[in-house]
Amino acid sequence: MKISVPTLLVLMSAGVLGLTSAYGQSIPKPDFTAQVDKLLAQMTVEEKVGQMTQVTIDVVSKDMPAPLQPGARHQLDPAKLRTAITKYHVGSILNVMGSAYSVDHWHEIITQIQDVATRETRLKIPVIYGVDAIHGANYTTGATIFPQSLGMAATWNPGLMRRDGEITAYEVRASGIPWNFNPVLDIGRQPLWPRLFETFGEDPYLAATMGVAYVRGLEGEENQINQKDKVAACLKHYLGYSFPHTGKHRTPAYIPEIMLREYFLPTFKAAVEAGAHTVMVNSSEINGVPVHASHYYLTELLRDELGFEGFVVSDWADIINLHTRERVAATPKEAVRQAVMAGIAMSMVPLDFSFYDHLLALVREGAVPMRRIDEAVGRILRVKFALGLFENPYPDKTLRSKFASPEFRAVALQAARESLVLLKNQNNLLPLAPSTKLLVTGPTADKLSVLNGGWTITWQGNEESLYPHEHHTILEALQEKFGKPNVTHVPGASFQEEIDVAAAVQAAQSAQAVILCLGEEAYCETPGNIMDLSLPRAQLNLAQALQQTGKPVILVLAQGRPRLIREIEEKSAAILAAFLPGVQGGTAIAEVLAGEVNPSGKLPITYPRHPNDLTLYDHKFSEQASEHQSYKPQFPFGFGLSYTTFAYSDLALDKTRLKPGEALTVSVTVKNTGTRAGQEIVQLYLTDLYASITPHNQRLKRFEKIPLAPGESRRVTFTLQPQDLSFIGRELKPTIEPGEFKVAVGPLAQQFWLE
Repeated sequence: MKISVPTLLVLMSAGVLGLTSAYGQSIPKPDFTAQVDKLLAQMTVEEKVGQMTQVTIDVVSKDMPAPLQPGARHQLDPAKLRTAITKYHVGSILNVMGSAYSVDHWHEIITQIQDVATRETRLKIPVIYGVDAIHGANYTTGATIFPQSLGMAATWNPGLMRRDGEITAYEVRASGIPWNFNPVLDIGRQPLWPRLFETFGEDPYLAATMGVAYVRGLEGEENQINQKDKVAACLKHYLGYSFPHTGKHRTPAYIPEIMLREYFLPTFKAAVEAGAHTVMVNSSEINGVPVHASHYYLTELLRDELGFEGFVVSDWADIINLHTRERVAATPKEAVRQAVMAGIAMSMVPLDFSFYDHLLALVREGAVPMRRIDEAVGRILRVKFALGLFENPYPDKTLRSKFASPEFRAVALQAARESLVLLKNQNNLLPLAPSTKLLVTGPTADKLSVLNGGWTITWQGNEESLYPHEHHTILEALQEKFGKPNVTHVPGASFQEEIDVAAAVQAAQSAQAVILCLGEEAYCETPGNIMDLSLPRAQLNLAQALQQTGKPVILVLAQGRPRLIREIEEKSAAILAAFLPGVQGGTAIAEVLAGEVNPSGKLPITYPRHPNDLTLYDHKFSEQASEHQSYKPQFPFGFGLSYTTFAYSDLALDKTRLKPGEALTVSVTVKNTGTRAGQEIVQLYLTDLYASITPHNQRLKRFEKIPLAPGESRRVTFTLQPQDLSFIGRELKPTIEPGEFKVAVGPLAQQFWLE
């Protein structure tokens, strides 16, 4: 079905799915207890331990010459594959070796694996294959690639987020893979963290809403993951992973329980309630306790309290890391015991069979009871049954018909458009006239990798040669949009070093405007650690030199986190935050600069002004107590400009005094007071003015994205439920207290009392 852009906007406006009013509710899944129990009764201890073992594809592949060349041809090793499945009974394989594979090659891989598992083993238990499809099926060549999650959060559009999940599920399953290690539900409250771009931002409500929408897209409304175009979701990285004290990847977090439950748990709770089938664990530690070894986090909290029914998989090598890195286990064997007894069901070992050997010995010694093994294996088998793998573990080749279809790519392009956030537009410089003579410069101007970041074709996403050439860099898209004769390109600077700043300054003299493309090179995980949130000096110097020419400088920021621009913001005429918009990001950026698309994105994070002032939007009142202690970021959470203007009026509450258990209806009129159509994200914030735990300045509780024609008005209505007035109290439970509250929508606010 072909979908026009106007229709797409209507279908995807927030609120269509009802996800802005509730995270979701528990959905009953088919009961496979009988099948699981029957199979468990037939399994040997070796077969059970094997099901709990996951290895990477390298373990079953032919050796490839080092260093591995980008795009090098990959082949499975039949002998290694048989050893893994028939001797060690491995239940799962993951990842790619090298770079993304074609659909055909994925089919070969999955078919060879399942042939051995279902034809050469006693019980014919299929393997569950998993992959990190973080922003589309990014490990399958030619797939539909979406903005990274931070950019998707900037759309504030759950309908679009769900469609992202649906298309990703379709293309991952079309590749023959039934399990996606996504969504990342970590809350992005530490801007240094190199995986910030994989999160949905700093706010638990926005992140939970987008996360649930994505889970619905991957698994379907009723979690029927046996459908040929659905996959099992994997919620990660449970819990507190995104808040390392130093900002460095896989380093310790110090999170009081009350903060953990207020900020970091809600996203996982919402996605568990939405029926997600698997969870991946935080690689590091909280308050000195590695999460992989925590019975409290993995069993008492996740299973007993939240009611999670699926299975828990470790992250990469993190069980052995309990011995080698965290040092809470004196031996590798003790590390396995701690993790399994804590609640791990499957170990991403991932490069050998050590987990299998150690766990088998532990069971035989009685150090790990068989009931714990049966529970873990039962959960794994239940997901395999739910996926329909016992019925058909092979790729469905009919799904190739819509793989990377024009329909899918249109959705990804729309996502890229809506992910762009206009942060500054001095004197309405933008949009630019079609004949504007431009200088395009900066390190992110002519690379596709910088629009995508990590988890794109390769782990680091930095192999420029492997990107599909049919997509445009920012430079190429501007050349196409404004005409090559009108666009001059001078590199100016690399990410870290000045190249030809003088030449860029000279070229600016004959341009009417400068498009200065700054940001970060592609990275992922630990290689993305930084020591300073500021943009590198070379980029700032380039910007300052160009600003001295007197020509209007338009910053385009392609980056995975908010690199500081305090030194160059004031003299920049316009600023467009692109984050990581995907392979179609160049086209979307050019469309916005040319005025063909009206930007509608808003920040899902606070954009800091200073490196040591990382105050977030939902700060406490004490954090804004004076001029020396206030929330003064470069740009606030929820901020974003448009080429039109919107006015708010007639904020109304259906009651000003609430009885316990009553809902509150809030309505407001929003009008497009400008001259062109646009989308406005209507945001409702709630403040508990006095509470037994120091209250927040404000908390996001509802939002809706609405399209409005020039002069058009719309009445927007939100309903707050009693639980929306709650906070985590001194007893570490959701608490609702009587008192005075304030509701704010746009510039308007009203107060009400809870009796």
